[in-house]
Amino acid sequence: MRRNRARAGGLGALLAAVVLALLPLPRDTAAVAAEPESSAMTKRGTAGPYDDFSALEVTVHQTRNLRGQGVRVSWKGGKPTNSNRTDYLQLMQCWGDDPAGPRREQCQFGAGATGNGGFGSFVAQRLIPVGSDPRETEYDELVPSPEYPGQMADPFVPFTPVSGPPTTKITDWTYYSPSDTNEEFFAVTQPDGTGEAGFNLQSTREAPHLGCGDPLGTGAEPRGRKCWLVVVPRGSHDPNGTRGFPVTSPLSTANWDQRIVFPLDFLPVGDACPADKAERRMTGSELVTDAVTSWQASLCATGTSRFTFSQRGEELARSSLLAPTSTSPGLAFTVEPVADGEKSGFVHAPVAVNALTVGFYWEANAMGLVKEIRLNQRLLAKLLTASYPYDVRMLTDKAPAPEHLKDNPQSIVRDPEFLKLNPKFEEVPQPPQVYPGGILLSVERSDTTKVVWDYLRSNADARAFLEGKPDPWGMRINPYFKELGLASRSSDEFPKADPTLTELRLVEGEEAISYGIVERSPYANDMHDAARWIRRGTNGAKDNVSRDSVSNALRLVSADVLVGSRRAYGITDSASASRYQLQTAALANADGAFVLPATGSMIQAVEQFEDSSVGGVLAPDPARAGKGAYPLTVVGYAAASTSLPADARKDYARVIRYAADAGQRQGTAPGQLPPGYAPLPRKLRLQAVAAADRLERGAPAGPGDTAGGTSAGSASGSGSDGGTGTGSGTSSGGGTGSASGPGGAAGSPGPGDGTGPGGGASGGTAGDATAGTDASAPPSSAPPASGGAGNGSGGAPPEKLAGTGSTPSQLLGAVRWVLLAVLLVGGAAGLAGPALLGFTGRRPTPSDSPRTGIRHLKSD
Repeated sequence: MRRNRARAGGLGALLAAVVLALLPLPRDTAAVAAEPESSAMTKRGTAGPYDDFSALEVTVHQTRNLRGQGVRVSWKGGKPTNSNRTDYLQLMQCWGDDPAGPRREQCQFGAGATGNGGFGSFVAQRLIPVGSDPRETEYDELVPSPEYPGQMADPFVPFTPVSGPPTTKITDWTYYSPSDTNEEFFAVTQPDGTGEAGFNLQSTREAPHLGCGDPLGTGAEPRGRKCWLVVVPRGSHDPNGTRGFPVTSPLSTANWDQRIVFPLDFLPVGDACPADKAERRMTGSELVTDAVTSWQASLCATGTSRFTFSQRGEELARSSLLAPTSTSPGLAFTVEPVADGEKSGFVHAPVAVNALTVGFYWEANAMGLVKEIRLNQRLLAKLLTASYPYDVRMLTDKAPAPEHLKDNPQSIVRDPEFLKLNPKFEEVPQPPQVYPGGILLSVERSDTTKVVWDYLRSNADARAFLEGKPDPWGMRINPYFKELGLASRSSDEFPKADPTLTELRLVEGEEAISYGIVERSPYANDMHDAARWIRRGTNGAKDNVSRDSVSNALRLVSADVLVGSRRAYGITDSASASRYQLQTAALANADGAFVLPATGSMIQAVEQFEDSSVGGVLAPDPARAGKGAYPLTVVGYAAASTSLPADARKDYARVIRYAADAGQRQGTAPGQLPPGYAPLPRKLRLQAVAAADRLERGAPAGPGDTAGGTSAGSASGSGSDGGTGTGSGTSSGGGTGSASGPGGAAGSPGPGDGTGPGGGASGGTAGDATAGTDASAPPSSAPPASGGAGNGSGGAPPEKLAGTGSTPSQLLGAVRWVLLAVLLVGGAAGLAGPALLGFTGRRPTPSDSPRTGIRHLKSD
């Protein structure tokens, strides 16, 4: 019976081992992006005395962790907007510290109707004509006119800022004006009762009079001042019961009573780090700006340093590393590697996957809001070379198409190639002037600009067009751009080479003022600035003439941006496009497929990259972007010198480790990877922690010891949460190394999310696109200390991010094979013991212990 039980135990152990080996591993949560927590909020309307909005449901799709950005607002259950301009929504941003919501005096509204014809009436203003609203009791009497002494005027609802006196007249633009207000006074409901708008939220940086995000409270975790999004539904009646096109202000009492109010939780704006912490300066590529400025506050939560960031072109950033001064940044973010970086002791750590996009906001009259556009390489080449006459000047009978462009389609909506790819524009023909104007481009010189030109040159049709060959319909490149030789070389800038000037006069026969292509199609300061202008629906063209009221001189001004005619597009990055809720064009990749920038298509592109001149630093290559890859995907790298002082190397290594770990968790909370980025693939995260180890060691990178992880190393460390561990590896390249130092360990859970320990990099500042971001809360997890990493054939295992810890699936994978071995040995022993005993005829006595019995068997 004992033998039978032993045999059964052995068989059971073997069976358990096999089952354990065959069970699938759980999904490795560290390798994928966590689903961001939703802060969407939905509210219903109510029935009014004449119009019933009780079936209306409005959703604001993000209400927390807000900053200056776009936010999606959608609705259903509304009555369709008709040609009489009835049944629509009015949206406005307000401040107000009362938990019940804002007062109407605290809302930014009334500056958006300039030049909008019928909307110049009270429906888009703060004016409340006496007698127009029977329920109005506060603004119901005539008041002295502020503009015409001795006369009386209808009252208006003054705007009261968060700080300062209220406005004194309806056209008082002290705090906001038609050029910078964000109100939506005519948001259309579609025939099916649904609608959607991308509302452009403003933090205290863009609108200090609203104060949204002003730091409140004291201590290490300041909170931002909350604000409100107010939606006022409009039907087909005015407050006095008159039916037809409403003409009263949404701030009138009866209309205001129908409001739907959404709280907005803004991140605090300002320096998140105590000023007494030592500053560590960082600089570089705009591709990482939103990511780095999200990470800053979390980096500040531990350690003794604060990290500040200034955005600048990659070439300038690399130059500052090669010729450092006592005050120059020690860490630079770049796309191309530092020249001779390996030889001179620089490390390159991948930190962010972003992409260049053609973002757009396009209201196209009968087509409504345009949501899909396809562009191939040649069409983009036409836009970048101002080869459409309307991109050079506003065409009139006195200013026809320039001679060198007269045979080209007047604008992209008349280009047969564009219409072939976008047939909806052919179904609903658009006048040539009903298009977004000249494409918005960044004035910055940048590595990313080279990627765009490489994309065009990688395609035979686009390259031929740049060389001067006409397209199949006869359109030719603007000859002033042909002379630049863009078909044969990369450029780090977007030139505006056409010298055409167009004269404007207020009165025929009098003096004139001229504008050129830079005024007709202005530069944006950077890609973030381009995204903000696109969201406003204009490229900021100054191609209208006005006379200055003070100097009486002629000046160039922008035309009014009319509701229903807001159109703009430009080259921006995926993070900025997502931040401002822009639509993005699908671009043709190397296979000819049209692909949108998304996590999957960006990762697919990265997997097809090859090394640049520096091993381990991947070069963007649109020519190789096939199989669903998005062609303008780019990887941003952190670069630093191993000759920096030890304390600086240690701090910058923490930044890299944070970026490779907690910084890759997608979401809108401080410290997370903002929407629009794709999480780093595991191989790149391994490269990053390996680079951080080398940087902290301070030893110059030798041959074969690159960011690619072709050498191995070991590391040990302990974090602030007490996790410790060691890791080691060996590579096929033969290099070995070791490192030790403080840092969080991945072996024990840290505060917040249970995914990793404390010990993260420290410091942080706040700013916007060029100098930080809104300050925020402490990190949810901190990065681990790191050991050697490999490229798949050596070094750390592919699932191991650090020498001091492993991911859950990697640990379980290792454990289950160890258990398998133990169970196999145990099972074999359980089967073999009784078998051998039976063979020898020896029976164990009650006094024999298992150990004694085994010892005797071995002795036999």
